Amino acid sequence: MVSVISSVDTAHEDMIHDAQMDYYGIRLATCSSDRAVKIFDVKSGQQTLIADLRGHEGPVWQVAWAHPMYGNILASCSYDRKVIVWKENAGTWEKFYEYSNHDSSVNSVQWAPHEFGLILACASSDATVSVLTHTDGKWDSQKIKDAHAIGCNAVSWAAAVEPGSLIEPPSAQKVTPSKRFVTGGCDNLVKIWKEENGEWKEEHKLEAHSDWVRDVAWAPSIGLPHSTIASCSQDGRVIIWTSDENSSSWTPKILNKFNDVVWHVSWSITGNILAVSGGDNKVSLWKESLEGQWVCVSNVNKGEGQSQTTTDVQPEQ
Repeated sequence: MVSVISSVDTAHEDMIHDAQMDYYGIRLATCSSDRAVKIFDVKSGQQTLIADLRGHEGPVWQVAWAHPMYGNILASCSYDRKVIVWKENAGTWEKFYEYSNHDSSVNSVQWAPHEFGLILACASSDATVSVLTHTDGKWDSQKIKDAHAIGCNAVSWAAAVEPGSLIEPPSAQKVTPSKRFVTGGCDNLVKIWKEENGEWKEEHKLEAHSDWVRDVAWAPSIGLPHSTIASCSQDGRVIIWTSDENSSSWTPKILNKFNDVVWHVSWSITGNILAVSGGDNKVSLWKESLEGQWVCVSNVNKGEGQSQTTTDVQPEQ
């Protein structure tokens, strides 16, 4: 059962679109249609406003924390077509970098695993995905053109560990895994992208949704023999995609068919529990059973789990 243990009065003046805890779980970043990004200290159940960041000229859709090894860094994206990277210096938050090379709303931002460096992927309604890289004090950008027809809604990175690998210290790792991320778009598709020789190429095109894909989430899956991706859509379905160790093929399985649009999917840090939130204002938690079936273990509105099982599906032609 899920229960609310605390709440934060953000004092945002309009709808809140995203809220993200930092790596240590002591700071909360929020963003809103009021164009503001706010950062709160939430240690010991208390809330203190640390920063009220103003730089966007439209609704701010999403925020993302970088790994703390790079300092206190937060990225935000907006309807104003901009991505802003904020950084804390001596207790003061300021604009670290601004990227404004998209032609439409930027809907999603996510940092790559810290092992790859300070790299940010940005998904936009202009049908492209930008990859921003910070090295030697400079920012470089690459753009995947025509990533999704009509627009791209979400992006999520794969872990910096190949499926089936054990966790080893860097000195023991012989092979550097490829950089990969997954995107979801208005063309009803889920796509997997892989970096090869410094260029981003489409590795897989996954078809099973019948409407816009609203969110995608690549599970941590460290040490497991396969990769797992969750996707959710305007069609009310959440689909779990799994692949073998070689990622040569992906198998879809419907987690559940909801009665409304599903907006977000998010994995637990261990990759075995999936949180699902949708247009019905409910948040449910799902866990895979030993038989390979996904079961709803908690529903925040109903207060008790309801058993649901998965169904195999075939890609649409």
